[in-house]
Amino acid sequence: MPELPEVETTRRGIEPHVVGRRIHRLVVHERRLRWPVDVETSATFVGCRIHRAGRRAKYLLLETDAGTLILHLGMSGSLRVLPTSTPRIAHDHVDIELDSGQTLRFNDPRRFGSLLFATDPAAHPLLKGLAPEPLEDGFDGEYLWKITRRRKVAIKQLIMNARLVVGVGNIYASEALFRARIRPRRQSRSLTRQECARLARAIRATLTMAVKAGGTTLRDYIGADGNPGYFRQKLYVYERAGKPCRVCGRPVRQFTQGQRSTYWCSYCQK
Repeated sequence: MPELPEVETTRRGIEPHVVGRRIHRLVVHERRLRWPVDVETSATFVGCRIHRAGRRAKYLLLETDAGTLILHLGMSGSLRVLPTSTPRIAHDHVDIELDSGQTLRFNDPRRFGSLLFATDPAAHPLLKGLAPEPLEDGFDGEYLWKITRRRKVAIKQLIMNARLVVGVGNIYASEALFRARIRPRRQSRSLTRQECARLARAIRATLTMAVKAGGTTLRDYIGADGNPGYFRQKLYVYERAGKPCRVCGRPVRQFTQGQRSTYWCSYCQK
């Protein structure tokens, strides 16, 4: 699934092509996404200017005169900026045609992505309860210290909870915990204030590096420019079970945690 760095990379990729442009047509070829696309509402955006391409957690937000288009890439979705005349391929579900002659095209083989509309995105049910952004002010060691105090849940599961920390998916949770030298199974409340500060810095650094590298390609993810992300080449532990730790040389371990694979080094992480 595209995680925060992949979504942020996509946002940065489409931004120069969409901001300031008017929507010439909004064509829904397949409305059966995760939630059915409201075709009638989509028609109200035709002729509107796109003022901003934003992001909240893993949601892309295109702010227009008529409201905000909320896009989620799901597990396998991608957005491409293409000439409007470009023939569609399999799984191209939505075209946002611009007055520039280009189209923002949404492709999603598994159809777990979504296109929703809101007059006030901050009040939308999918967005209003989200936690602070790890790349913005408000997320630091003190914040982690406060939210971990009474929680017995494993720290990896806590930092993947979007109601507490947004945008830290499975890949980056394992990587951040390695960088912070903290075991994924540690009870959240067992972390010291110093460890919380270290983990907050590790989360921010991991996500920042991933954004600069264009995200991480594991299966389906491709950026807005059609190129894959390259952060996979810099992964310390994720999908490296049995391979030597890049720091100590001991084998990286793997176990299942919350129905997701967790990777860690038993020597480096305490």
